[in-house]
Amino acid sequence: MLLVWISLVTGILSMLIVTFLTLHIYRQDPGTPEMRKVARYIRNGAKTFLKRQYKTILIFVFIISIPLIIIFQSIEVIISFYSGALLSMAAAYIGMNVAVRANVRTAQAAFSAPTKAFTLAFRGGAVMGLTVVGLNLFGISLLYLLHGYRDPNLLIGYGFGASLAALFAQLGGGIFTKSADIGADLVGKIEQNIPEDDIRNPAVIADQVGDNVGDCAGRGSDLFESISDDYVTAMIVGWSLFVGTARENALMFPFALGIIGVIGTIIGISVVRGWKNLRPITSFNIGLLSTSAFVIAGSFFASIWILNDIKIFYCTLSGIVASIAVGLVVQYYIGTTGKPVKEMVEASKRGVAMNIITGMSYGLQSPFVPFLSMIGATIFAYIITNGSIYGVVAANLGTDLVIGIVMAGDAFGPISDNAQGIEQMAGPSAYADKTLDKLDSTGNTTKAYAKAFAIASGTVSTVVLFATYSQVVGLWSMVLNQAFVFGILIGAVVPFLFSSFTIGATAKGALEMVNEVRRQFKADPKILEGKSKPDYDKCIDISTKNALRKMVLPTFVTLASPILVGLVFGATALGGMLLGGTCTAALLASFFSFGGALWDNTKKSIEDIGFWVKGTPIHTAAVVGDTIGDPLKDVAGPSLTIFMKLTNMTALLIAPLLLTLTPLIQFP
Repeated sequence: MLLVWISLVTGILSMLIVTFLTLHIYRQDPGTPEMRKVARYIRNGAKTFLKRQYKTILIFVFIISIPLIIIFQSIEVIISFYSGALLSMAAAYIGMNVAVRANVRTAQAAFSAPTKAFTLAFRGGAVMGLTVVGLNLFGISLLYLLHGYRDPNLLIGYGFGASLAALFAQLGGGIFTKSADIGADLVGKIEQNIPEDDIRNPAVIADQVGDNVGDCAGRGSDLFESISDDYVTAMIVGWSLFVGTARENALMFPFALGIIGVIGTIIGISVVRGWKNLRPITSFNIGLLSTSAFVIAGSFFASIWILNDIKIFYCTLSGIVASIAVGLVVQYYIGTTGKPVKEMVEASKRGVAMNIITGMSYGLQSPFVPFLSMIGATIFAYIITNGSIYGVVAANLGTDLVIGIVMAGDAFGPISDNAQGIEQMAGPSAYADKTLDKLDSTGNTTKAYAKAFAIASGTVSTVVLFATYSQVVGLWSMVLNQAFVFGILIGAVVPFLFSSFTIGATAKGALEMVNEVRRQFKADPKILEGKSKPDYDKCIDISTKNALRKMVLPTFVTLASPILVGLVFGATALGGMLLGGTCTAALLASFFSFGGALWDNTKKSIEDIGFWVKGTPIHTAAVVGDTIGDPLKDVAGPSLTIFMKLTNMTALLIAPLLLTLTPLIQFP
């Protein structure tokens, strides 16, 4: 139990460092009055949206807690459920609140020194990264001390609550940001031929707000729930596989790795800073490798000291290596200096169709190596431990150890994007714009890495969740009849339905945004002349209402599908559904995220050619491609990652109930 107390203190320590970083950021120059005014619009819009979104989430959390009380009749499960949901929302809010203050300070720093601007933006992202890993470790440690030590199954509500809140946050934030982004681009950049972040565009503030509530808060909740699920499943598997001292050691191992991951994140964050003659992405890679080196050494020590098993270290190492490999592949496919982006720039010279076809080709190809690395790590861990699922659990925990530094890079993206927008809206400077453009391009790459990492890591997490469910219901000892095959077919099609709802919701919001921007331009021609102020609040309100309405149906599908299949067709069919759903969801999510990021950085590369390229056919092709990729990479792709984990977590939650009920339809 001493190790749990140490992990609790480590979580508190991380939040103290978050406080220090926050105060450091707040002390920086917030810029000119014009810059502060634009930043205030963004900050107020983001807070307003999150306030309304969190009210909606809390209503659903309360509603869902009622059947949980009836099913489990356990106050411990309900406490865990509320803790997971509330801490997930808290982590996202803390990180986003600092991000919307770091953006304007980054913009101001870009006027004086590119290195200072990069360091400040990354420190802002580091707040989110440290909050996600630190608050998670604190939460799971406290719950374990309260009641989890008696039976880790009482903690299952923690992962479920975090996953539920994350899906709402990612869906709502993603729909909000891409509805505004697409509407702003289609009317502003293509129809009116004005710059991307032009203060005359009514949707531009909503777009900047969306970067924070989607890429920052949404992704923070996403990675928070990923760690939560992994902590819980690791302890449940350890509890079921071992007895006596071996069981106690297996329960302590996730806490040891959690401590190592937080300390490794602190080390990595302290290393990343702006250096002269060093590209920002290189500095990020140095931080990533520094974190990786520390967690590898720490994992070796923990495996020997706690479990006295070098094989478990090899399993953990395989997860760490696989997660780093994902980052290198992403930088090749997504980076503006890589072959895929260069070829897409050339393809764009031949029109919109060639841009889209080339992007689809590379998008379909790009997930192959990351998936091989994750599958390889899983198979390696399974074989080296002689078929023990605990080896796969260790590999999965290994992928979590660099989440903090990856999340810092992800949150760095919207801070840089906002900084460039603020600079352009408040009075552009060629020097600052060049600096912020490089940071924005780097942010696109680190955001793509975070998404690809979340998908790859989430796939391994889902495998562990599926294995845990299979063990609870005794799936592999059952006769795998037609029900299992039928379940696979249902599972394979549900992610397509889910994706249709999320992409369609974004299209609906974008349509309303296009109509509103056109209406304002038509109603008041002085807006385009710069003599009248657009109605930014109206555009923010449109995105907010659409996002809050449209995030409900995909969430309902995610929760209802495993429950209905389990009750109607039984535990075997549900096992098949989880398997089929994981396969298609993981592949769709990868294609969406990689393809969308490719289209995004292709547009960036074309715009870097020079100001004169804007409005030309090649630029139009790039903007259209980027517009198509937006709902894929920022809404459907990240949401599918949570979808496949939440369906498995829901199945695990209702597994005891399924064992006591007779399915409505039975197969021979």
